Amino acid sequence: MYLNKAMIYGNLTRNPEMKALPSGMQVCSMSLATNRVYNDRDGKRQEAVDYHNVTVFGKQAENCAKYLVKGNSAYVEGSLRTNSWEKDGVKHYRTEIIADRVQFGPKGGSTSGGGAPANEQAAPADDNKAPSVPAYPEEEINPEDIPF
Repeated sequence: MYLNKAMIYGNLTRNPEMKALPSGMQVCSMSLATNRVYNDRDGKRQEAVDYHNVTVFGKQAENCAKYLVKGNSAYVEGSLRTNSWEKDGVKHYRTEIIADRVQFGPKGGSTSGGGAPANEQAAPADDNKAPSVPAYPEEEINPEDIPF
């Protein structure tokens, strides 16, 4: 059995780019940066950044292009693929993650966007209203009443 699985959580380094294949399928390409911290030989704490190319297809690609912008965080699951081509007699390689699943990170208070698109109006916020919480029964639940 073989396994080709990549999982990353990082921040977008640029706005997603949307294209369409000749078949009409939407393709979105984006780049995510992940940070890692390690200790070098001298025991000093070092930080490094890795950059990952991500390609998303179909409806998920449309959502990524619509809702993600540079600086937003995202979780990506997919498989690794390396493409090669020759240009001016030099062989080039590009490794990318073909996303099966993309989850958007928290919106936070960033001013860079990432919420609803600019052409849609958001509902006015009511700061005085507490968030709705489901009403739970106050009486004790008898385990014998649960049907499973």
